[in-house]
Amino acid sequence: MRVFRLLSFLLAALFVTATAQQEAWLDLDEVEAGRFDAGRMWTFDFPPTDYIAETYDFTPDEAWYEKARLSSLRFADYCSASFVSEDGLVMTNHHCARQSVTEVTQEGEDLHSDGFYAQTLEDERPVPSLFVDQLALIEDVTERVHEAANQVETPEERAEAVEQEIVNIESEYQEKTGYRTEVVEFYNGGKYSVYGYKRYDDVRLVMAPETSIGFFGGDPDNFTYPRYNLDFSFFRVYDENGEPLKTDNYFKWSAEGAAPGEPVFVIGNPGSTSRLHTVAQLEFNRDYEYPRILQLLDGLVAAWGAYLEAHPERKPMMQDRFFSFQNGQKAYRGMLGGLRNPVLMQKKRVFEEDFQSKVKADPQLNADYGSLWSEIAAIKAEQADVYNRAVAFRMSPMTHSDYFFIASDVVDYALQMKLPNDERDEEFQDENLEETKAALWPERIDEEMARLTTMASIDYIALMLGEKDPLTVNFTDGKEGEEALANAFDKAKVTTREGFEALMAMEPDEILACKDPFVQFAIVANKEAGLLMNQMRALAPKEEGLTQKLGRALFEVYGTTIPPDATFTLRLADGVVKSYEYNGTVAPEITTFYGLYDRYYSHQKEFPWDLPERWQNPPADFDLETPVNFVSTCDIIGGNSGSPVVNKDLEVVGLAFDGNIESLPGEFIFDPTANRCVSVHSAGIVEAVRDLYQVTRVSDELKNGKISE
Repeated sequence: MRVFRLLSFLLAALFVTATAQQEAWLDLDEVEAGRFDAGRMWTFDFPPTDYIAETYDFTPDEAWYEKARLSSLRFADYCSASFVSEDGLVMTNHHCARQSVTEVTQEGEDLHSDGFYAQTLEDERPVPSLFVDQLALIEDVTERVHEAANQVETPEERAEAVEQEIVNIESEYQEKTGYRTEVVEFYNGGKYSVYGYKRYDDVRLVMAPETSIGFFGGDPDNFTYPRYNLDFSFFRVYDENGEPLKTDNYFKWSAEGAAPGEPVFVIGNPGSTSRLHTVAQLEFNRDYEYPRILQLLDGLVAAWGAYLEAHPERKPMMQDRFFSFQNGQKAYRGMLGGLRNPVLMQKKRVFEEDFQSKVKADPQLNADYGSLWSEIAAIKAEQADVYNRAVAFRMSPMTHSDYFFIASDVVDYALQMKLPNDERDEEFQDENLEETKAALWPERIDEEMARLTTMASIDYIALMLGEKDPLTVNFTDGKEGEEALANAFDKAKVTTREGFEALMAMEPDEILACKDPFVQFAIVANKEAGLLMNQMRALAPKEEGLTQKLGRALFEVYGTTIPPDATFTLRLADGVVKSYEYNGTVAPEITTFYGLYDRYYSHQKEFPWDLPERWQNPPADFDLETPVNFVSTCDIIGGNSGSPVVNKDLEVVGLAFDGNIESLPGEFIFDPTANRCVSVHSAGIVEAVRDLYQVTRVSDELKNGKISE
């Protein structure tokens, strides 16, 4: 497993974007910051009208922005969507719909394998607890929040005052408007707006293709391009009378769809970015936070992958979560690779130096903000001193297998039993002791999965504590993989019921002195975890307060010419349909269904490039020349899944579903050289719906913007 970890780190270290490949020969002193390093995720609070006019030769007015805003939706709390007909038809990604497909599947059905389409309105299936939110209100409340913060002195008091004022604002606006309200922080606290959402909670599934076409190529093709993926689904919103919602705010369907060189706009809810963070904060992510997360994901992917290979019958229950681990693994590998790219980091340093020089050139700004960077750097240095041990001992089912929790309970029992009866916690007092002891061993342990996840846990601990730390050595004895695991299990008692019972028969001091590596780890964790985490928590409000001040400084220096970091709130991202260089060749702007079938046959029709039965022999009128996917220079990130891609006339030309591998450093810097948004082409959606699935009522509704009579 440590060999596997080393390989993943080497791959991450070798990962570079196309820009870095082109500029690697440069002396870092010659690297300059780019105009859009902080991205192009514009807010509707302060839209970039002048920039759009200058760049694309058209000037959107207030009506254009309002139509764009009200036609767009937040899909539950994890994706984006949009209205695409006056009768409440909603478009989003297939991968956003997977949970809903599971919820509406009836006995005897397998909608993930077979797909779903409602032939009539009556067949559209209500999805329990699903909702979509429409952003109906935006109002600036910056002065109120800042005034509350300025009434107190310490960072802790400021954080508390801001939190309380936000609660007050949200409650006040919700009572006044009836909307679900949310105060949104921009520029790390430089600006605040109250957003009011109109919620629709009668949402019904209309159509979802088979998973094998909605996630064609699976994890190997994830975050790549060229792609051939029909990642779309349709829902419908119903009103309070149980009728399809009537709305004037929807995106009409483009007859042609996206064309090479055409300006396009993605309107959706990007999740989060750290583009406005300081270099010190990014370096901490590079050296501590992201390696930890990647190690965690590497271990989970290896453990779950081995388990599912041995138990294919469990894939229907576990596959979605396994996909999420694989998705996160690839994402963090790319983000970490970007942070280890010297050119990209130099761009961040150059921008930071420019920002600092502007602050220091103004006496008032310098007095207010001049020391921020050094103060933040000092906090990150303090965190670095304790971070690895703190997270190593922070018990979580994601990082520590069942046996660590059993050992922790055993140590807790031993420590309690060293106390007089009346000083013990209630559950360890004599009258409750037998019941407590009986509950310390879990009712059920999947021993095979526990063994696999324990191997991942040991690797995680080795990374966090170091391979020479006594606790690591106690687990591994200098060995790796299965040999290290065997060493740990040979010494352990908590890995079997018999060993556990033998342990519980010992005196407390004997338990605490035993050689079980899980028990010894739990003893140290019991002593150190709380103290270390308290040190980390004490630094958090200080960093948050400084980061908020940094946001104010950035806003005062640059205004809205730099968009704020993503906050899973509605943004407008501009770009053009454009190819890029990769792997020694050029990626096409647009792919077609011909490419999908080439991929299918080239991979011997095997998973994850297999096709559903109806796709294996398409009807004669199914046009293989039809575009299926395309790329644009629009700026997106997780949360944008399901976002409509529209032209300047606010017509749907596509549906965003992914970024390419070069886009992954976009979490902290946007590089339009090769960073691409990958979308389903609107023509491909209609071609599939009309000519392959033959759900003409949906294709006609897309074409006409309303339910056909």
